[in-house]
Amino acid sequence: MSFTWEGLVAGTDQASGRIVLLDPADTDWNGADAVRWSWAPDRAGGFDDSLIAAWGVPTDAKIRRCDAWGGLWLVATDSLGLAAVVPFPSADRKRWAANVGGNPHSAELLPNGNVAVASSTGGRVRLYASSQGPEADAYAEFALPGAHGLVWDPRRDVLWALGDDDLVALAVEGSDAEPVMRESSRTALPTRGGHDLQPVYGDADRLWVSTVGHVYQYVKSADAFVSDYPECREISRPHVKSVGNFRSGRVAGTVPKAGSLYEWTTDTVDFHGPPSKRVCEGAAFYKARIVYSDYE
Repeated sequence: MSFTWEGLVAGTDQASGRIVLLDPADTDWNGADAVRWSWAPDRAGGFDDSLIAAWGVPTDAKIRRCDAWGGLWLVATDSLGLAAVVPFPSADRKRWAANVGGNPHSAELLPNGNVAVASSTGGRVRLYASSQGPEADAYAEFALPGAHGLVWDPRRDVLWALGDDDLVALAVEGSDAEPVMRESSRTALPTRGGHDLQPVYGDADRLWVSTVGHVYQYVKSADAFVSDYPECREISRPHVKSVGNFRSGRVAGTVPKAGSLYEWTTDTVDFHGPPSKRVCEGAAFYKARIVYSDYE
């Protein structure tokens, strides 16, 4: 299967229980060919019934290149407990998966093949030794109340983790088989309820950070949260569940919509710079991720 995937939008559709890829250039997201690619765990891909039962309310999806394994990989999480890695776009086998519990909200695939998972109600970040095989269950754990977001930083060799009240940089130490996480820095959020964490593509010194009330950019070199980015008035809204930008600078995000399947979902992805919307009727998106394999 071959198609142009960079710059597509990955929706975590909790209505269908799938990760779906949609093209922001398409004005109609409801046609028969609107979904360019989709995935959910199944037996054919090596997932047993216990893992399949831990899927159905997907919360995050990223596509990453992995130095250790080569090629492209989808890393995904689900509120019911599943964290999984499958090859992209074939998705024909389970590279690693586990029911990690604790309401997983985000995951990140590190260059060595280990997977970090942020679990919100579990109040923790775990770094699994997934590089050791599909069933690997060893992990390091770092307590972080309300853990919601993760981004690997290849320049600083740290894992950024977002919780209820803080943005934390975690140094990854130990070995691939026995990883260790150590707090390198911690910065209090300007408003509480950290929710989404993403790279600002085009500026490696910045991260997108959404809280219950606002959307900020975090400037790493200044250790400061700022609101000086373009279209801030439109982008910074309450209850932004996901936010990120295309390399062009255009921004996509999701906010809950009244009448959607859950109080945290929507059928609409909002775009800024210039403003527009895409509606996928019947969908219940929690997040809409702009698909790039680069960490920054």
